[in-house]
Amino acid sequence: MDTDVSKPRVVVGVDGSQSSYEALRYAGQIGGTVEAVAVWELPGLYGWSGPAVDMQVDEDETRQKMTQELTDVLGADAAGSVRTHVVHGNAADVLLQAAEGAEVLVVGSRGRGGFARALLGSVSQHVSQHASCPVVIVRSQEQ
Repeated sequence: MDTDVSKPRVVVGVDGSQSSYEALRYAGQIGGTVEAVAVWELPGLYGWSGPAVDMQVDEDETRQKMTQELTDVLGADAAGSVRTHVVHGNAADVLLQAAEGAEVLVVGSRGRGGFARALLGSVSQHVSQHASCPVVIVRSQEQ
């Protein structure tokens, strides 16, 4: 991930969920360079002899959704100043790696998976226990 030592780095995980929108808004208010990280993964891919789908299509789709989410949540001007990273892998592992050397990691309290009333999602719980920087977990107003 790119680093600019002149401003503090604020890493935020985005996944299209309502709590992700809130995390993105929060990250934008902290100040510093915001780096939005979207992670895509094909469940069950590991252990296959080869992927049964076009992985480039999935990455492109994730990138398009992320761009649209940034614009919808922050507006076109602010979205243009956000550094974006689309990475294939496990969400918690990718976010932990992206947050190395960051001022703070911001994630939503619950993303796309899990139980509807879970206090924390599996990714937010994992990064809060293993991150090398402070972690802010933002709850959605709908929760």
